[in-house]
Amino acid sequence: MSESAVTDSGDKDPRHESREGRSIFGRIALFVRQVISELKRVVTPTREELIRYIWIVLAFVAVMMVIVFVLDFVFNWLSAAVFGA
Repeated sequence: MSESAVTDSGDKDPRHESREGRSIFGRIALFVRQVISELKRVVTPTREELIRYIWIVLAFVAVMMVIVFVLDFVFNWLSAAVFGA
């Protein structure tokens, strides 16, 4: 991309600026501008989407807990059968 890339608002887009030929402070300033530019593009989920994502995460964690419990039970039973309890 060229260094003259612009955003929809007409501003120069810092994500496409080159760090070549900049001092360490210039690079830090460029990094901060790029971070701010990316944070402006973040879309926050709606309340309904957030609740749906929470349920998905909780369901995934519950499934993983069941899988770990079953594996722990099976390995415990196998070790008791092999080494005697």
